[in-house]
Order: sequence, then structure tokens, then C-alpha cells
Amino acid sequence: MLHDTLLHPEDQVKPMLLDSIRTQLDSLSKSERKVALAVLDNPSRTVSSNITALAKSAQVSEPTVVRFCRTLGYDGWHEFKLKLAQGLAVALPGLNEAPSQGDLAADLVNKICSRSINTLLDLRNNLQPEPVQRALDILSTAKKIEFYGQGTSGIVAADAQHKFFRSGVPTVAYSDPAIHNIAAALLRQGDALVAISQRGNSPALVHSAQLAKDGGADVIVLAPSGTPLADLATVLIPIDLIFNIDPYTPISARLAYLVVIDILAVGLALKRGPEFRRTMQNAQKALQEFEVQFDSFIG
Repeated sequence: MLHDTLLHPEDQVKPMLLDSIRTQLDSLSKSERKVALAVLDNPSRTVSSNITALAKSAQVSEPTVVRFCRTLGYDGWHEFKLKLAQGLAVALPGLNEAPSQGDLAADLVNKICSRSINTLLDLRNNLQPEPVQRALDILSTAKKIEFYGQGTSGIVAADAQHKFFRSGVPTVAYSDPAIHNIAAALLRQGDALVAISQRGNSPALVHSAQLAKDGGADVIVLAPSGTPLADLATVLIPIDLIFNIDPYTPISARLAYLVVIDILAVGLALKRGPEFRRTMQNAQKALQEFEVQFDSFIG
């Protein structure tokens, strides 16, 4: 039984949704924060209880619980509870086991791969098709597409530009705050900005998104819901997977962003039709011919 599995504390299952709640604690109202803390205190009990029990545990009203769920980007209590249950059910062992000094290679494979797999499972369970479709509609008609990100999100932006530049639409990626501030101010109606952030609260990135929006450009945001950057989105693709990890572990959440970029890139290619795919095939053929010639040169 699902509930039997969830109620075993030794499972130590903590899905990304819970980590997303932790990152947003400071932005919640006082009453919503009470609900968040009650959920974090015992997520398994939250799944097995009803809204009345959670409200009583948090010492708030039932409408406050509903507001909390909507603040996180869900329609209400039932959708939030379902996503929490799914996250608890699919999580693999090793998600929260931190690498330690005595770990063997086998331990590292298990721990780090488990985190990465859980990240992608959580993404698949929570990513809704509607915002993805709206983003594709914007990208398919854009005069130019710009990708902004900072830090590790800058790496994702660069990856996106590499995948999108073959679409035939002018694309560029910026990770320097001063540069993307200037570039954003030049965007106009018909242009598209894809702003990427794992926390959604970078002042420079928020400023650039505001500048782009003021100029009439569409702003597609890949970030956690309920963040300042998300609030500026023409289309928000919420990626509520941010979690705190030890300094020795790669940020597995970045994988979710890379996969969303893949979804958008493939979706745009399909949306552009057969002629576009032939153009991409010709570009790939030219690249392969160049690589053969280069290999011969250095051989």
C-alpha cells in the first residue's frame, strides 16, 4: 500500500517539492509559513491526512492551507497533496545521503545517480504541458531569442544557445549581468527572452527581465514558482526542484533545467516542420564533413 510505504520513517524520503518549500519559507506570509513548517515536519502524515487535520496541526484555517498551496503554484489542496504523494512514492534510496570521506566508488555512484534520477522523476511528475506549449508558440514566431543566466544557470543558457542557434532564428546567450542588462533594454516586441535561474531571485536577472518586458518582448522564465523572476514571466515554466546539498555534490537540479531546454529545442524543431528539419540535417552533414577533414589534418 502507498500509505504503508510513506509512513516508514526509515525510508528517509525527501522529494524536491519539500526542498522547494524550504527555499520559499522567507517569502511566505506568517500563516502560510505555519502550514509549510507543518508539512516539512511530517510530509508522510500530510499525505495520509485531510486538509482539516493539516490546518489543525498548523493552527491555521483551512482557507490558509489552500492559499499556501496556490502560492506554491498548485490549484489547491488536492493537487498539492497528489504531487507530494507522487514525490514521496518515486524517490529512490540514497537521495539525501551525503557523500562521506570513506565512500567507495560504488557508494558515490549510488548516491549521486539516485539524486539525479529523483530530480528527473520529480520533473516528469510536476512539469505541466500547458506552459511548455505556450513557450513553444512564442519561440516559433520570435524574431530573435536571447538566453540569460548567471553562475550555473549561465552554463544552461550557453547550452540552450548551442541547441537553438540551428533553428534559423538569431540566438545569443549572456551570463554577465552588465551585458544582459544592456541587451535586455534593446529587446522589442516580437523578441523572446528565456531567463534561467535556479533560485529566481537574482536582482540583476530580475532587472533584465523587467527591461525586456518594458520593451515589449515576451519573457519565458525557467525558475521556481513564487519567486521575483517568476512574477515577471509572460510564460512561467516552473521548476520547483531547488534543494540544499553538501558542497561535494554536483547540483542535480541543473539536470532538470537542461532537460527542459531539450524539450523546448526539440519541440521548436518539430513545430518548424519538415523543411526546417532538412536544414538542420544539412547543417549536421556539413559539421561531420568538417570534422572528417580536421581529423585528417591532425592525423
